[in-house]
Amino acid sequence: MTTTAQQHIGSGFGAHSTAEDVLRGIDLSGKLAVVTGGYAGLGLETTRALAGAGAHVVVAARRPGTAEKALDGQAEVAELDLADLESIRRFADAFLASDRSADILVNNAGIMACPETRVGPHGWEAQFAINHLGHYALANRLWPALARDGGARVVAVSSAGHMRGGIHWDDVQFTHGYDKWRAYGQAKTANALFALHLDTLGRDAGVRAFSVHPGPIMTTLQRHLTTEEMTELGWIDEHGTVRTDFKTPAQGAATQVWAATSPRLAGEGGAYCVDCDIAGPDAVREWATDPDQAARLWALSAELTGVDAFA
Repeated sequence: MTTTAQQHIGSGFGAHSTAEDVLRGIDLSGKLAVVTGGYAGLGLETTRALAGAGAHVVVAARRPGTAEKALDGQAEVAELDLADLESIRRFADAFLASDRSADILVNNAGIMACPETRVGPHGWEAQFAINHLGHYALANRLWPALARDGGARVVAVSSAGHMRGGIHWDDVQFTHGYDKWRAYGQAKTANALFALHLDTLGRDAGVRAFSVHPGPIMTTLQRHLTTEEMTELGWIDEHGTVRTDFKTPAQGAATQVWAATSPRLAGEGGAYCVDCDIAGPDAVREWATDPDQAARLWALSAELTGVDAFA
């Protein structure tokens, strides 16, 4: 099997499809899904849709109390801070100790365009650390559960923000001149490259991976942006009205749910998806689909986190 080409497959769904739409007729009874940040925004819609189709969902939450209230019994909640490698280890160890398989892992949680923030004992740039390194470490620590039964899928939530630039190999932590949008672009490129290389490594065990762009949606992800910034970006008008082509959270969650469950993707993997389909080459930059850069990023991530299930 080779990495799936970036060509539309005609899924029958589109930009206006919802997470419930793409799951219609799919029975996830007996399946277990892990969703990071699955209690707000796209994550909450993803959790609700998967649970509604019969899956048992484990929501990995930095604020478990808040998650419990938002989910109201729809999912199991466990504490996880993606900025803290020890927290990731504790979460994964507890999950593995439960002797359960993981059929779906949705790396959904993330931050965008935040002020310069350093996390962890090594002072990593927060967007790269939380959006990419934390999810990299989580997937590797959960690998025994993902690989146990074969057929698992891992979905990395990337973004069209990856078009802002690739990996800044000479300074991935932005120690010399922080730019919040360049850092966000790097983190979203990293999400796509992570899925590409995990798919390469995991396919012999039956584990396939995809990255997705949810589309433009107004959620708590924009919390670090001012009204003025969002107006300048064209996301809202001078009255605060959101652009008409923005998706609802249920529509935004559809692509990650589709990538995690669609029978049309059986035997496929490594692709970047948009609007509930594999994206065409015009929708993804070459630096996010380069297998050599994907392997290089994997090696760097293993070095930084000290975790590599395939070493």
